[in-house]
Order: sequence, then C-alpha cells, then structure tokens
Amino acid sequence: MPTGVGASIGGYAGDASVWARRFTDVSKLIVNPNVVNAGVFSGITENMFYVEGYTLNSFFKDEINLMPSKNNKIGIVFDKSIPEDVLNIHINTMNAVKTVYGVDIIGYEITGKDVGVEFFMTDFGTSVGKVKNIETLKFASQKLLAQGAAAIALVCMFADPEEDNPDYVNGSGADPVGGVEAILSHYISKELKVPCAHSPAFQDYAVSSEIVNPKAASEYITPTFLPCILLGLSNAPLIGGDIKISQLDYLVMPYNCLGAVPVFEAIKRGIQVFAIKENATVLNVVNDNLHKSDKITVVETYAECLELVKSL
Repeated sequence: MPTGVGASIGGYAGDASVWARRFTDVSKLIVNPNVVNAGVFSGITENMFYVEGYTLNSFFKDEINLMPSKNNKIGIVFDKSIPEDVLNIHINTMNAVKTVYGVDIIGYEITGKDVGVEFFMTDFGTSVGKVKNIETLKFASQKLLAQGAAAIALVCMFADPEEDNPDYVNGSGADPVGGVEAILSHYISKELKVPCAHSPAFQDYAVSSEIVNPKAASEYITPTFLPCILLGLSNAPLIGGDIKISQLDYLVMPYNCLGAVPVFEAIKRGIQVFAIKENATVLNVVNDNLHKSDKITVVETYAECLELVKSL
C-alpha cells in the first residue's frame, strides 16, 4: 500500500488490516507500516513482517535479505520542537505500551535541533513534504543504537493537517502527512540500516467528538499514534538473514499504482503481481499504459485475489 497516494483501501488508518490478516491465513506476509498502523490500534500479527518502504525497495532489488526477529529493543526519537505537554502524553503512551504489551523500549532521545517538518498536497492529490534538519534525527538515533536499540521509532512535530485535505476525514483523498512521513522513515532506514517507523505529534491532542469516516476513525479517538508503530517495530525483521526476494511468491498492489519499485522488480524476477481494481488511488499507472506484462493479473477484489493466492 504505497503512502500518500490516496489508496481507497489502506490509505487511511489501518483500514487494510482486515485483508492483510485474511491473507496471513494462507501465507506469511510482508507489509509496509501503513497497511496495519491505526493509532492506538494495530493490525499486525505474528505472521506479518513489518517493513518500512526504503528497506522494502532494497529487499525487492535483492540488495538485502530479511531476518525474522522478536521483541526488538526499540529506541524512540522525539523532535525537540514537541511542547512539554505533548511530550508527556507520548512518554505516558510509551510506558503504557511497555506495561501492557511488554514491548522492550530502552528509552528515548530528544533531537538536538528542531526537525522542521513541512507537508503539503500537490495539484495531483498526492501528499509530499520537506524536512529542514533531517540529520538531527540520525544523530539522536545513533545514540539509541549505541545503547542497544535494534529499531527506531520517530516522533516529529506536525502542524494540524485538516486544512491540507479536509476530505480525508470523509474517506476520500490522500493522508496529508503520509508523504513526508515516508521521507523521515526512509532516511533513517537508508542511513542506519535498522527497522524504522514514524508517528506524528500534534499540538492539539484533544480526542475529537466529530463523527468521521470509519476508515479514518482510529486516528480521531486518540491523542497519539505511537502505539501502532511500537507494536509493529517490536517484531519487525532485521536486515540480514535468509529471507530473499527469490522466495517471494506474489505481490499485491492497488490497481492504478503500478509505478513502484516492487512492481518493476517483481516483473523482472518473474514474480506474480495482482492489481486489485477495488483499490484505486489518485494515480493512473496501470499495466496497460506502462508495463504491458503478463506477470500482472488484474483482479476485481481482494476476496477474489485471496482465492487465487490459495491456488498458487
């Protein structure tokens, strides 16, 4: 489920989790975080590998292997610009996840500089952004790795996003913060070669009483989105090990979002790609206008795709 392109299934808050869980009944599944991240909830199961986008692309390119891991030691990096009251809520959340789930969080570091995150929507309806001081995240992460962390959770300060895409709460359009979140996690994954995921912090942490679309609902009943990334990172695979791209059986993508690295690499390696018509994005990259590959099978629904997977 590519981030920030308005996937009608999986582009919101854990709304692809139901299908991901059904697919794990028949095979182990590699998921990028936004498939299962849902604020205080998570769709992650023991049969899923939680892999951030940069690492996922590297895996498809056969640049790295993956190694299953359990109960990873996690370090959390907090943006220096997070106000004290917002930070305290996140620290309480961190301690709650440790207490309830036994997640091994070794501690946290605060960046030396304000990270300086900005995000905006393009004219095409995708979410993008830029980061002023991205290296400060690396320096704080390195301190945590030196203390024994094997995975890094990032929490950066974001402006209130509703004005950037008011339709998101109604279940249409892209998550306005998704694009820049990918930049943040990609950077740490590339630089430090460890599992990484990002959770945004907002000044207004009040729980909303507004009725929103069910696909976005989990983000509106919590003051912080930290729990889902901690649960995912706890059992995220490490880099190295024996899981290779040559062992992958199939790839499932939204119907009109076939310009991603995994699709090109899967076709090159003869891996079956399923393009799901019921999952549309704001893009228009389909098999007929790009690949024209017989390795891409267009399928109407995830239910139909699941039946095809069972027969592989």
